[in-house]
Amino acid sequence: MNYNNKKFRPIESSANGETTEDTVFEYIQTGYVITCTYSGEHIVIGHLIGLVDADGNIDMRYHQVNTKRDLVTGVCSSKPEIREGGKIRLHEQWQWTSGDKSHGHSILEEF
Repeated sequence: MNYNNKKFRPIESSANGETTEDTVFEYIQTGYVITCTYSGEHIVIGHLIGLVDADGNIDMRYHQVNTKRDLVTGVCSSKPEIREGGKIRLHEQWQWTSGDKSHGHSILEEF
């Protein structure tokens, strides 16, 4: 699976997350390395870097600056689901590595 030049938006997220439906994730993939830039209502700018396995699972780390001027960090594991029409849905389990270190889940959908 290749995520290069794909864009995703959250369709679901835990209350302790900072993403909203207007957050846009833009992925670039070279080989097994994936990077992404994202922003949205509560996120000024965010970046992630990760590794993609043969099944399309992503093990990533992220950092972002929110609109409160906080720099926050976390880890995330994403599992892909191929939807009708070939679009990808990512099921994510994540945890903040800064702040309260809470965890949550999100679902992102390719558009």
